[in-house]
Amino acid sequence: MKINMKCKKIIVIGTGYVGLPAAILLANAGYQVVGVDIDENIVKAINNGEMHIDEKELQKLMQKESVRKNLKGQSMPCSGDVFLISVPTPLDKRKKIADLSYVKEAVESIVPHLRKGNLVIIESTVPPLTCREVIIPMVEKNGLKVGKDILLAHCPERILPGDVFHEIIHNDRVIGGVNEASARAAEEIYRSFVKGKLYLTDDVTAELCKLMENTYRDVNIALANEFAAVCETLGVDVKEAIRLANKHPRVNILNPGIGVGGHCIPIDPWFIKQVDPDNASLIFTARKINDSIPNKIAAKIRRKLKDMVKPKIVALGATYKPDVYDLRESPALQVVELLRQDGYDVSIYDPLTKEYPCSSIMDVAKGADCLVVLVEHRQFRKELKEKESEIKKLMRNPIIIRFWQ
Repeated sequence: MKINMKCKKIIVIGTGYVGLPAAILLANAGYQVVGVDIDENIVKAINNGEMHIDEKELQKLMQKESVRKNLKGQSMPCSGDVFLISVPTPLDKRKKIADLSYVKEAVESIVPHLRKGNLVIIESTVPPLTCREVIIPMVEKNGLKVGKDILLAHCPERILPGDVFHEIIHNDRVIGGVNEASARAAEEIYRSFVKGKLYLTDDVTAELCKLMENTYRDVNIALANEFAAVCETLGVDVKEAIRLANKHPRVNILNPGIGVGGHCIPIDPWFIKQVDPDNASLIFTARKINDSIPNKIAAKIRRKLKDMVKPKIVALGATYKPDVYDLRESPALQVVELLRQDGYDVSIYDPLTKEYPCSSIMDVAKGADCLVVLVEHRQFRKELKEKESEIKKLMRNPIIIRFWQ
């Protein structure tokens, strides 16, 4: 089935970190786009030309007259030509499997509006075989046949919060169709704004590729964290050891950290284990290692302050990694919560977030017994380098804890 996708109406289900940038760029490419979200505040923001995520370049683009004209927000789906689903797929914390409830609800919401010739694109990260075993049966409830009447493709996102505009345009993308016609139709949509290469494959391969990308990172971070533990046992500077080991032309060891955060890396590996537990022993071990790191960091802080009565702790950094605004699955927040559960007085600040605002370390250090730098934002590194002595003078006890600097 050959479908001409030009001048089509695109319905984007879910307008968060992934869906809204895609909706803006599709509207900028000339498509009529409807951004659908259950949050009425987000819908209102879209219709007012406002971004609810901190992406300056996309905000500028959203202010363009043509984009404002082409992009509308609403709380319920409607008929269209292309349906792009970009809702979250969180992890069921107890079962350690994908929670597909948002994806299923999104698909259910569009089924009444599907008609022959439509294209459905799944951007949400999902376990392999989800398109075939979950999406297709749901779509075909209305009597239309996927691959014949309805085209279906999976195109997982590849973006980094804080640099979404550049990455969504310039990163290569993998497009997996249930058949070639589905992949080609989706390719035409993405080619309207993606400057990176588009690689066409089948749906299951595309589903797995996204998980493999983040699992690769997770396993290598776990290795770095294990090296850090070994170095601590041996009294070796782990940063120096890694620096020297990386002089080998085929070695590139990552840096250890306080844990793994963000919406992808700590979650996606579990989706692989979910579908094939017998062949995911290394993946499972890496997840267990990285999940244990916040507890180890909290223990290090406790040991440092063991002789102090009721210390006042100021934690610096709340996001899941340096120089991003994203708090999702943040190990820094886990460390703070662990300390608070033990009765410690912990305040947390992060200049990149609205939730934990501060302008400088100097503003929050007064009277503190300990500053714990959990996330090494550039701003923190610069201020500590230039004003560490002044900061310590403000503190009741001038203890500053940093990890692997």
